[in-house]
Amino acid sequence: MNRFEDKVALVTGGSSGIGQAIAQRLREEGARVISAQRRTDAEFECITADFENVETPALVIDDVIKRAGSLHVLINNAGVMQEGTVEECELSQWQQTMTINLTAPFLLIKHAMPYLKGNGAIVNIGSIEGLGSNPRHPAYCASKAGLHGLTRAVAVDHGSDGVRCNAIAPGWIDTELNIEFIESMPNPDDFRQKIGAIHPAGRTGTALEVASLAAFLASEEASFITGQIYTVDGGRTSKLSLPR
Repeated sequence: MNRFEDKVALVTGGSSGIGQAIAQRLREEGARVISAQRRTDAEFECITADFENVETPALVIDDVIKRAGSLHVLINNAGVMQEGTVEECELSQWQQTMTINLTAPFLLIKHAMPYLKGNGAIVNIGSIEGLGSNPRHPAYCASKAGLHGLTRAVAVDHGSDGVRCNAIAPGWIDTELNIEFIESMPNPDDFRQKIGAIHPAGRTGTALEVASLAAFLASEEASFITGQIYTVDGGRTSKLSLPR
């Protein structure tokens, strides 16, 4: 398929994990992909960007337009997670999480909007923690819930401009960071079995599975879909817990 032939896509956090899988999928389908994140990216055209700086999003969009002359797809994937209860979480940690996970996508959308109008697509990478919560993640949960709300608001306000905006809420996905976390456990095999068992699908997900949905939502095949939050979690949030 060449659903993105002659299209330009910006993927934040595109050098690893879910972002990299999305960038690869869009490129396979014909898109010119530009990634933006802190570290350099040898696989794609790369913009080195610190999204903790609120001036960065405007500079990134300007750079994309200077390079490519247009922008058709925006994937807001870059994010950060801080551990700690509300008592443990420092204000600086809260603000960093909100800036990177919520303010940066807002500003990227704001500055990209003039170029997306007509037939543009935005896909925000939220989380099931925007719907529920794992322990000790107040800032992360709040930021992802906010991103889901922003998704709906952009869809409502800019549908008449020809811009669609959707979000994906992944559950446990086997990214490099999650795999490293499992390997750090005293008994990785036991933990892997337990984490798989809480999913009706019987396993955790892959970045490619998230990328497949992102590519669909960004494509013309999803032309009547906007303002939606798609959960990709192997049924985890649908499963009611039982006493052991």
